This record gives sequence, C-alpha cells and structure tokens, in this order.
Amino acid sequence: MKVSKEQISNGIWLLAIALILFTPVGFHLRVWVTKFISASADVVSVEEQETLADYHWRLVDVEGKHTDFKSFEGKVVVVNIWATWCPPCVAELPSFAELYEDYKDEVVFAFVANDDKDKVEQFIEKKGYRLPIYFQVSSIPKELMSKSIPATYIISKSGKIVVDEKGAANWNSDKTRTLVDQLILE
Repeated sequence: MKVSKEQISNGIWLLAIALILFTPVGFHLRVWVTKFISASADVVSVEEQETLADYHWRLVDVEGKHTDFKSFEGKVVVVNIWATWCPPCVAELPSFAELYEDYKDEVVFAFVANDDKDKVEQFIEKKGYRLPIYFQVSSIPKELMSKSIPATYIISKSGKIVVDEKGAANWNSDKTRTLVDQLILE
C-alpha cells in the first residue's frame, strides 16, 4: 500500500495536535504564545466600577499564617487568582513578579492559588518567584468571583475595582504602572 503525500501531511498534523494537547510540550507552547500575545489590562470605566462591599475573606499563606483581607482595606490591592496548571496564569507571572518587585512596599499583592499547596510551593521555588501566595480559607467576595482564571483585580484605596481582567495580561506595562502610580497618590 502506497502512502500519499496528503496522508503523510495529515499524520504530521495529527501528531502536532496530539503533542500540543496531551504533552508538556503543548503546555509550554501555550504559555509562550500567551506571553507573546498578552497586552496591558484595561481599566474599568468609572461608571462601571464596582465597589468592594465586603472585605471579609480569610486567606492563608504558604507558611500557614492566616490573613483577613479586611486588613487590606484602605490600600491599593492587586489580587490575582491563578493555578500552576493554567497556561495563561503561568504566562503572566513573570510580568507580575517584575511589578511586585517595584511596588511591594506601596501596594498589597495577593496571589491566590487555586491549586494544591505542594504543587504551588514547588512551582514558585523552581521559578524563583518571591510573591505573596495565598490560599482561600473562606468564600471570596462576590465582586471578585470569576468562572475563569487567571482573574486579576486592582482595587483602589476607596474600594473601587478599577481593573477586572480575565485572562492573561502584561502587568509590567507602562499603562499598568501609570495606573498603579495614580492609585497610590489618591
């Protein structure tokens, strides 16, 4: 039986699709593509900005220290909900790490992982990130609920949700830095 060029081409495409969907090669490819196409997050228009009504959200960090989100009230807060198995989440973390290094003393960052604690610790250590990682202990405030991850929110000192971004973004952009600088000065 002779194999045609079309059959060979179809076989190569099927193999490529299988590699992308079912192997770690595909995961890393999706991370790379997401990094490449990510743009700055959009600011929510003033008329559509919600105010965080309930700051009661209990979190625990990787060392087991409990934190009540209420302690962040009155501060500029960046909340990122993510997981190690999520390619867009992994893709945006390097830009978050850069933003965090420059603003960690002026802005509260909460990277809330929807994942197994051991996997998160191994991932963070492997990548060398020094980010404030938390896990949920109680229900998330309704204004911060999302059916997809990554979900990122930037909250002003007055509790306004000025950024409500679903999906990956470049968090180390000039646009984001300008916004954060403005929020710090409020």
